Amino acid sequence: MKKIKVAVLGVTGAVGQEFLTILEQRKFPIESLKLLASGRSAGKTIPFMGRTYKVEEAKPTSFEGLDLVLSSAGGSVSRELAPAIIKAGALMVDNTSAFRMDPEVPLVIPEINPEDIAKHKGIVANPNCSTIIMLVPLWPIHKVAKIKRIVAATYQAASGAGAKAMEELQMQTGDFLAGKKITPKVLPHQIAFNVFSHNSKIGPDGYCEEETKMVKETKKIFHDAAIQVTATCVRVPVLRAHSEALFIETEKAVSVDEVRALLGKAAGVKLVDDRERNYFPMPLEATGQDDIFVGRLRADPTVKNGIAMFVSGDQIRKGAATNAVQIAELAFKVN
Repeated sequence: MKKIKVAVLGVTGAVGQEFLTILEQRKFPIESLKLLASGRSAGKTIPFMGRTYKVEEAKPTSFEGLDLVLSSAGGSVSRELAPAIIKAGALMVDNTSAFRMDPEVPLVIPEINPEDIAKHKGIVANPNCSTIIMLVPLWPIHKVAKIKRIVAATYQAASGAGAKAMEELQMQTGDFLAGKKITPKVLPHQIAFNVFSHNSKIGPDGYCEEETKMVKETKKIFHDAAIQVTATCVRVPVLRAHSEALFIETEKAVSVDEVRALLGKAAGVKLVDDRERNYFPMPLEATGQDDIFVGRLRADPTVKNGIAMFVSGDQIRKGAATNAVQIAELAFKVN
């Protein structure tokens, strides 16, 4: 098996750290590893598979001789360094929003459109975490009954805003229970014992960036410009793993039992749908898992051919790092 010269760009962030975990767990064939971050993190040491690596400052000259760059350092950094990565001949699997809607860049969920990877010109984009968690369980249904419309409501964990937001949730929870005053610093509002509209910019149409990403990315990944998608994205006081309530309308009638059978054998999906025990997907149980948990399957009688469900998925794993490593595995045919 060919071994790959790998760099992790943005290694000190939550997703960057998870890249290392996933690479080790999936036994990705690494010949050499370079850890890159901002100048503030340069010099830090990080253990990986029995060795200690020193973090280097990411510069345009950092990529010579590499095969793969797993990037999660922010959109501006990705845009700045992408030309150097491509010039060096490496494949950039980018976890930011920088290139997702670029028509020249494949946007890939391996369970859905792996064939798009072959079209890359040096960059493959990783979709938004909420999009991945939504589409992995919807794709098996779409292939059979063609989904016309999706209505999504998300319940997004602090992890989606990064490691510092996760720390803020923990700190605020302790402060709240101790009766102390809470002053938000990372997120715009109190996250402990509260929910609020997703903390991305609101556009002139009233939709935030997160909601707009889910709409546009679905069309691109499904190769279906006609599919209708609307979303309401909310931040909730969960440490890790996003959940979503999904309501779909299909062109062809499909029963709940047929949907359950499809999802029961679908790649990347774990069916958690026990009505007798009122036991369905929970972010607590989806945390640390790569499968998207799916349940609360039921007919939506308010529309023709309507199905409703509830899903949970680990935002840092399948919503980010795992999906990117899976793309790399396919690109380099390591499995």
